[in-house]
Amino acid sequence: MKPLKILQILLTLKETSGPYNQHSLAVSDRHHIAICTYFKPRLNVSKAIALFEGDDSLRGFFRALKTALAAKDYDIIHTHFPHVGFLLVIANLFMPGKFMSCTVHSVQNSYQNYKFRNKLLLLPVFAFFRRVVCCSQACFESYPGFYKWLAGDRLCYIPNGVDIDRVDRVIEKPWRYSPNGHYTVASVGRLIPIKNPLCVLSAFQQSADQASRLVFIGEGHLRGLLVKAIKDRDLAGQVELTGLIPRDRVFESLSKADVVISASRGEGLPHAVIEAMACGCPVILSDIAPHREIAGDADFIPLIPPDDVAGFAREMQRYKQMPVAARAEIGAKCRKLVEERFSLATMQNRYEEVFAQVIGSN
Repeated sequence: MKPLKILQILLTLKETSGPYNQHSLAVSDRHHIAICTYFKPRLNVSKAIALFEGDDSLRGFFRALKTALAAKDYDIIHTHFPHVGFLLVIANLFMPGKFMSCTVHSVQNSYQNYKFRNKLLLLPVFAFFRRVVCCSQACFESYPGFYKWLAGDRLCYIPNGVDIDRVDRVIEKPWRYSPNGHYTVASVGRLIPIKNPLCVLSAFQQSADQASRLVFIGEGHLRGLLVKAIKDRDLAGQVELTGLIPRDRVFESLSKADVVISASRGEGLPHAVIEAMACGCPVILSDIAPHREIAGDADFIPLIPPDDVAGFAREMQRYKQMPVAARAEIGAKCRKLVEERFSLATMQNRYEEVFAQVIGSN
């Protein structure tokens, strides 16, 4: 495919932004990428990408959008959040020149995980965007029949992918070991109720000894509650909260973990889990549809009910008792599964097929 002019419209830009890392930065050497945001970016954007930044206000967003649309004619306009998808539909009514014919929206969460407001905002997106792409089969299947009827054959799913080449540039090879003699459990994700970090902490407490360590990578409004729980349980010397850290440092941390745990109650298709697997790290996952989609028929990925503290503790303990070589073998299987089913190259190729359909229909 020849280089495309693509405008990515995002709510915000930060270290954990999939729309930036997977859909923008990773393809900036193949396509001409511009980004328009509602909020001020919270990271430095590559010079290869044109940036039109909002100022945290509705007026500022429309001003940035107007400037971006005036800069060039885009082959594809790609949105990633219900809010900006809805606002683009509104903008199309009032701005000179109609642009909905080249729009693609990526749905990054399952229906039940969205707030009621966001479910409403998605209705015009499903109705008017040229293509709507769910981030997994589980995400696709979660949407009620009315939404699928609105979108018709414009709706499809493309599983999220991981930039394996970037992972390999950061870590020499996917290999598990126990640094400083510690058994390290990592949890990557926002510190919010749906991600269930307190369950992870409780399971770690049940399974841990003085040589065990738990690392939470991410930020969220449960941080204060988590800090208090760590102190109350006398785990301050064993549990670390890194906050938001650069993506490459996330990969470095995963390369030093013995196992990664996600007790999440809901996902679209979690990048954090498949990134951990790309690093060759074994995973313990909650038994939800997106995690079942990742695991497939693999018997080396345990699936535990989301709030089963004892179940997660049991699996943590089982992995701790394994020889390092056995954990490494499971990690290698996880890596192979990602290479076969969740590579970024596969995801990008399928998105380019969708883009070609949009361009061809115009």
